Amino acid sequence: MAKGGFPGGMGNMNNLMKQAQKLQKQMEDMQKELESAEFEASVGGGAVTVKVTGKKEITAINIKPEVVDPDDVEMLEDLVLSAVNEALRKADEETSSKMGKLTGGMGMPPGLF
Repeated sequence: MAKGGFPGGMGNMNNLMKQAQKLQKQMEDMQKELESAEFEASVGGGAVTVKVTGKKEITAINIKPEVVDPDDVEMLEDLVLSAVNEALRKADEETSSKMGKLTGGMGMPPGLF
């Protein structure tokens, strides 16, 4: 090993830097793709459907009229809450899956992206 250097000399360090830059670019591209992706979840047999983006912004909430019961608002609130949480979970799951494939299990901390 070179004195105070890296095994294999500066060539390996340059290669490592190029790989890191390539990975960073791929991660940025993947992040942009995920942010524009839409994720959908339905609950109550399709009574409530929610769409969110990868940026975790709700873009649509659809509620079937037959689910609206003025005497049971709590049930409707629960359905909306469940649909929103499921759509957000799908977005998180897809983000983790794609980033995990890209980083190849390099042990990146959760929530880094």
